[in-house]
Amino acid sequence: MGDTPIRLVIVDDDALVRGGLSTILGLQPDIDVVGEAADGRQAIQLCNELTPDVVLMDVRMPGMDGIQATKELARDGSPTRVLVVTTFENDDYVYGALHAGASGFVLKRVKPEELIQAVRIVAQGESMVFPGMLRQMVARNHQPVDASDRRTQLVASLTDREAEILRMLAEGRSNAEIADQLVLAVHTVKSHVAHVLSKLEARDRTQAVILAYETGFVTPRAS
Repeated sequence: MGDTPIRLVIVDDDALVRGGLSTILGLQPDIDVVGEAADGRQAIQLCNELTPDVVLMDVRMPGMDGIQATKELARDGSPTRVLVVTTFENDDYVYGALHAGASGFVLKRVKPEELIQAVRIVAQGESMVFPGMLRQMVARNHQPVDASDRRTQLVASLTDREAEILRMLAEGRSNAEIADQLVLAVHTVKSHVAHVLSKLEARDRTQAVILAYETGFVTPRAS
């Protein structure tokens, strides 16, 4: 994000949780907590008004939950990235949020430094999804996709290099790690990733990986 602080909105129906998160994250010199919301509807209004870089989104909330709010933000073309906060790592609500457009998730019990790093990672356009957990979620939730499905055709349009990049994204590799393994410059990898996202019509890396699993391009059982 350079010298510009990450603009963050915190969404949780528990005022104490919001306050705690705001205190932890607001103390960081590179993070500016610009707003708080108690439900999904308020979150959408704040994101439309403030255009934050990241929204830290609780999943289970009365009224409009985090899944619906994430879906509406993605549908409206909001540039804001959603980082879901959840109590249970195997919560199917999390998969729903990721499928709706969230860039990743963290557990409420993570250490403060891990939460701070997660916000920074998502703000930089990287994915904050643990590959093993995502594989388990896909295995539980996805339905077989027919070969004629548009998503399958999008994956088939990738070049060999782009397909290789997508497999490595599914393994949870960062741009730097992909660059090291393929002996490429990081900016070259970023260009490849951008082409992959464009061809797959994916909002971000997380959506591309979900599509890769759901079409069978990468199997949930793969290591």
